[in-house]
Amino acid sequence: MNINVLPAINACLNALSALLLLTGYAFIRRGNRRVHRFCMVTAFSVSVVFLASYLIHHALAGIIYYQGQGWVRSLYFFILTTHTILAVLVPVLAIITLRRALRGDFARHKKIARITFPIWLYVSVTGVVVYFMLYRGFLQ
Repeated sequence: MNINVLPAINACLNALSALLLLTGYAFIRRGNRRVHRFCMVTAFSVSVVFLASYLIHHALAGIIYYQGQGWVRSLYFFILTTHTILAVLVPVLAIITLRRALRGDFARHKKIARITFPIWLYVSVTGVVVYFMLYRGFLQ
């Protein structure tokens, strides 16, 4: 496999994760726990595949440097920094959140999900933004 396709695959996985998170959220707001659970477990699975693909890509390709200049460079590094810091939290928060739900501890699940959901969604969306800025020259 050509490792140059991995960033695009990773962006698609991040976009799919974001879509699943939003869909799962919409279903729980409607009281449909079964579809909510499916969406969230699938979002977690997609994120695990993303993480493996991301690590493989960077192990093989190394560091890719952003080429933009001026205010766009500052914007890129702001997005990248917040994305990276919060991305470290997502696996831990997602595991705790899913574990509580799967054990039926819905009161505690709901409490942490209110923290996990926006962070995970932000990381998924900004992952796509970073891809377009870094690999597609968006805003350069």
